[in-house]
Amino acid sequence: MGDSVFNIPQNIHSVKGVRAVFEDSGIPVAEWARAKGFSTSLVYQVLEGRRKCLRGQSHQIAVALGIKQGSIVSVQELIARLG
Repeated sequence: MGDSVFNIPQNIHSVKGVRAVFEDSGIPVAEWARAKGFSTSLVYQVLEGRRKCLRGQSHQIAVALGIKQGSIVSVQELIARLG
């Protein structure tokens, strides 16, 4: 399976919409999480609204799912930006 199968469309902005994408594609949330290198349980927590998604992996998951605007940068990139 190509990586493009695991990319959520950028125009999805709600948890309900993201869940519909998973349902329509037939790809389990856990499989997407593993392919993206995310904790499966944390992805479910984000989708259930049990995480604020302010920083760390929950932020990265929310951005990757398209339910939060933002960027995913490494610590090294952030250090370079901040100087």
